[in-house]
This record gives sequence, C-alpha cells and structure tokens, in this order.
Amino acid sequence: MTSPILLTGGTGTLGRLVIPRLREAGAEVRVLSRRSHPSEEGVQFYVGDLDTGEGVAAATDGVDAIVHCAGSQVGDDDRTRVLVREAARSGSPHLVYISVVGADRIEVVSRFDRRAFGYFASKRAAERVVEESGMPWTTLRATQFHDLMLTVSAALAKSPVIPLPRGRFQPVDAGEVATRLVELAFGEPSGLVPDLAGPRVYDVAELLRSYLRATHRRRLILPVKLPGRAARSFTQGGNLAPDRAVGHRTWEDFLAENV
Repeated sequence: MTSPILLTGGTGTLGRLVIPRLREAGAEVRVLSRRSHPSEEGVQFYVGDLDTGEGVAAATDGVDAIVHCAGSQVGDDDRTRVLVREAARSGSPHLVYISVVGADRIEVVSRFDRRAFGYFASKRAAERVVEESGMPWTTLRATQFHDLMLTVSAALAKSPVIPLPRGRFQPVDAGEVATRLVELAFGEPSGLVPDLAGPRVYDVAELLRSYLRATHRRRLILPVKLPGRAARSFTQGGNLAPDRAVGHRTWEDFLAENV
C-alpha cells in the first residue's frame, strides 16, 4: 500500500491503538481530529469535523483506505454520510468500519430504548450508510471493550448502593480489535466479516463484583429490570457472540493489569 491510510477517531480508546499498528505494518497514517495535534514520523494529523464536513475532503484526498473508528451514542450515520460524501469526491478508497455486536439484534423502538440502548441503533444506521455508499467496504462488529466495563464499574462503585440492570457481556480487548482492523485495512474489501468477541461471557453482576474485589470495596447490588424491547433483546443475549469467542485477553487479565 503506497498511499496513506486515513483514521477517524484516532484519539479514542480504539483509535490510539490502531495508529501504532498501522505504522508497524508500514502505512503512512493520516488522523482526522477536531483539534490540532503535532505530527510525528509517519503520522500526520488533519483538522476536520465530521459534523460539518469542514476539513474532511483534504484528509480523504488520495488515501487508499479509511479506518472509521469515530463514534458516539447518536448521529453516527450522519457523520459517516459526511465522510463517505467527501471521500467519494477524490476516489473510491476501501472503507473499514468498526461496529458493535448486536447492532442488528437489539430492537431500539421506544424513547426509553433510544436513551438506554441508542448506541446499537446508531451503529446499525451507520452500517447501512457504509453498505450503500458505493465504495468498497468492510465492517467488523466487536463486543464491548474491557475499557468500557472498567469505566462503568468505577462509576457505579462510587455509590454505596448500586441498582444494576440484568444482562450479560462478552468483553474483548481493544488491542485485539485494533490488530484485526489493521489486517482488514490491508486486505480486500469483504463486506460484513465475522464478529470479534471476547473469550468469555459474564453476567453483569459478576463483572462488577470482580471489580469491587480488585479495588477492595463492598457495595450493595440491587438487581433491576429495565422496560422496553431493547432491554429484552439485550437480556436475551443480543449483544453476545459466543460462537465468535476468538479474543484471548480475559477480563481478569485486564483487571490485574489496570486496577
């Protein structure tokens, strides 16, 4: 690959791990960011905004591939549409998109569904934009990262009593997802590829209790039931991929290294 690879979301949890892997693979990397950052060897930052489109055309000009890691709770489809529009003006790069397991299975219907589980709907909407872009594309769905589980557990543990919705997770190491995205960026466009999930499924209470033990805390956990179709499909395992438990790093390993 002689032309640069553009990375969106390069300052986020996943994007920060993608950059060095792209460099190790020999790529010249462009990173689209809302704020300016000093460039370094083989990595050039472009100031651009996927909400307005400002600066995006310059960042996409002449790239061979785009690894699209930028994401948020809502509006992913609109930002992806802006990215596709600007990228199409300068060619037809390979668009590699990171989505989430369950994007097509978590039923987001009501207002409460959107508030609690809107991330899944936002990702599915962005998937459709990628699929209908007319560009060569690859989409990888991954389960939730260990980092998210740690952030949520730390926030919940601030309270002496923790209302905890029912559910299960199959956390995966963000570094393993980053490695897979780089492989896909250097490969042929493949459409929707097999999911990438962590090595084990955990009950949400099990994840929280292991964090509490690791931080030597005691908290009262009160199970609660969330209403709505999204919560029902979530508790039924819509966010899991047990047949794709190909990740290696466990939640216990991650905790031991980060807590």
